[in-house]
Amino acid sequence: MNKKIIAACILFMGIALGCNEDNLNKVNPNGVTFETYFNNAQELTAGVNSIYALVQSNSLVSREWFFTHDLRSDEMAAGGGQLEAPRNQLLTGVHDTGNGLVRSVWQGWYRTIHRANVVLEKGPEVPDIAPALRDRLLGEARFLRAWAYFEIATLFGGGPLHTEFVKSVDGALPRSSQNEVYQQVIEDLQQAQAALPATYSDAELGRATRGAAQMLLARTYLQLGEYANARTELQKIVSSGQYRLVDNYLDNFIEETEFNAESIFEVVYAPSGGAYNWGADGDGTGLAAETVRTQEYSAIGWRNVIPSNKLLNAYERPSKGDAKLDPRYNMSFWKEGDVFNNGNSVMTADAQQGNSSIVDGVQQKISWRKYSLLYKIETDYATGGINMRIMRYADALLLLAECENELGNQAAAIALMNQVRARPSVAMPPYPTTNFPCRTQREVFEAIMHERMVELAGEQIRNMDIIRWRKNNKLTSEPLSYFQANRHELLPIPQNEIDNNPQLSGSSQNPGY
Repeated sequence: MNKKIIAACILFMGIALGCNEDNLNKVNPNGVTFETYFNNAQELTAGVNSIYALVQSNSLVSREWFFTHDLRSDEMAAGGGQLEAPRNQLLTGVHDTGNGLVRSVWQGWYRTIHRANVVLEKGPEVPDIAPALRDRLLGEARFLRAWAYFEIATLFGGGPLHTEFVKSVDGALPRSSQNEVYQQVIEDLQQAQAALPATYSDAELGRATRGAAQMLLARTYLQLGEYANARTELQKIVSSGQYRLVDNYLDNFIEETEFNAESIFEVVYAPSGGAYNWGADGDGTGLAAETVRTQEYSAIGWRNVIPSNKLLNAYERPSKGDAKLDPRYNMSFWKEGDVFNNGNSVMTADAQQGNSSIVDGVQQKISWRKYSLLYKIETDYATGGINMRIMRYADALLLLAECENELGNQAAAIALMNQVRARPSVAMPPYPTTNFPCRTQREVFEAIMHERMVELAGEQIRNMDIIRWRKNNKLTSEPLSYFQANRHELLPIPQNEIDNNPQLSGSSQNPGY
């Protein structure tokens, strides 16, 4: 599975129909159906691979998913007029029920759920398969369904809760509450943990592990404000001894150091010479999947979004009274004068189209470096194969710090943050510091918020943090300048979903839309 997902497209085409009008209501006897497909281990594996393929796709992690999370955070600013209207709407909070990104992510996750449900329903019946392999494959399907429902609950506040695959047009369901959807996530992840292995062989890297299920379960408990339960899951990750912080911070965002010791879960991509699949379904036998992230964000590329001034000025630096400039600043962003392309090129303002940033009162062009191919090529008008690191150990340590602080263990929380700061390539002074004295629970929480912002910038984490902190009443001020209560807490249910689902109505829509 490493670097390639084989999509079992035929599985999800349903019953093949003839083209003759007289035959439209007849089943093609040679067509593959849900009833005839799952006959052995190979076919069940292909069914699971097809779920991963959809997660990889343009509608989710290779494009619209990272845009949706990033544009909903305070980490981003428009790169210029080239930012497409639906994306700018999300960035500025003027999106509505017809926004294309919102629709793409909703549909993408529900397609993921559908494929997972097919596997979970048909998998137990598959003959000619070792029980351990069947259990593992079903565990992977449960993890992927749980991730999809976690996103639905967190972004949209709940939705139709399908635990069986829909077999007819009459299979529509009403909306379930956010809490009901989270409870399904918890159930799936508890079962997945028991079935998933801690590690895989090199050929199978990219599949969900036990640690990934524990991490997603911890994130779910945190969204619910259940800090003790979240701590239990995070402590499992730490005590396993399987993960550690890598010395070089940048190793988490380049191609050559994928699946390193810090990685808990990655979505796999491979360079395929620019053959990016702009389709929504992620189907195609044997196709190498790419991501468009590097082209969308890079300094020499489309540069559709750039780091916000708020984010850039959040990093510790001497001008703010800190001991030194946080090295993660230079490792997260391209700036004028930086050397790139294996040391053969120098970044200029003219090479970066669009808007400028202001840092310490100085106007300059600054762009995203994380997941950018410019470290080894000259131009980034190219899609790429850098794996998206969905979960990494630094995040687990900082989430555990948040749990410890909420449970009254400030010293433990500070020690966990200092582990992250002590990474050799970062080596920031330990907390407490001048600007983060950490004398009270609130001051420790402010350090946690800061550390998460600068450690995890541009990693689709900040939006989830803001949603969680707002929901759990942890914010003393609103991070989003456009925020309106009873509107911007959640994304709207896509209007076409309400129109097409007879179990939904206008009253099913989120507040403010």
